[in-house]
Amino acid sequence: MYKTLEVGLQGGIGTLWLNRPEKLNALSQQTLRELTDAARWFNEQSETRVVIVGGRGKAFSSGADLSEFPVVTERGARDAADLGRVMAEAIENMTAMTIARLHGWCVGGGLVLAAACDLRIAADTTLFSIPEIDLGIPLAWGGIPRLVREIGPALTKELVATCRQFDSQEALSAGFLNRVVKLDELEKAVQQLALQIAAKPANPVAVTKRHVNAVTSQMTGTMRSWSDADSLLASMIDPECQSAREAYLVSRRRP
Repeated sequence: MYKTLEVGLQGGIGTLWLNRPEKLNALSQQTLRELTDAARWFNEQSETRVVIVGGRGKAFSSGADLSEFPVVTERGARDAADLGRVMAEAIENMTAMTIARLHGWCVGGGLVLAAACDLRIAADTTLFSIPEIDLGIPLAWGGIPRLVREIGPALTKELVATCRQFDSQEALSAGFLNRVVKLDELEKAVQQLALQIAAKPANPVAVTKRHVNAVTSQMTGTMRSWSDADSLLASMIDPECQSAREAYLVSRRRP
């Protein structure tokens, strides 16, 4: 069904693998569309109780595919800029409980995808960053309210404004992660949590998820993120932002 994902379902536990390992699972427009479709597909499978979201290869995700930045002058640019928000909302609105399985890099849009999941377990070697401002763009896709929800406003401002890297222990201390384990124990830890949840009565688990999401959505206003695409497109034509983006991309090409 999918070109950039691996999707499976067995025994009530679904798996949703980002499968662009040669690109460190960069989130292309096709990947964003496929993630949205896969989330809706799981909702149609009545046996789905838990979905594990992970990345093949060396990383969970290196973030948005920089080669596919929307061109403001092209028709459909806003729709392209809005794909990440639509994806994050589809993941967050899944009926099943979702577990992000994090390793390697979890960057930018990949971090937003992880934040849209209900639970997060990371390897102790996982590294996080939010480089959007270095790219001359705001953090979009509903990333700001989701980070405020998980780690609070002050740390959200710091991490987004500085673009600095942080490790799994800091992410755990901040409340972004449920658990940190050694890399060779990651698969076992995620599977154990998935099995534990899948063994519970499905209805009260789903009700608990919906109840918590309803409370936090009122606190952080994730529904306001419909305008993120407009802010993203505005930054694409700002001269200072363009210069920052060009400098960042040049730095990425250096050996």
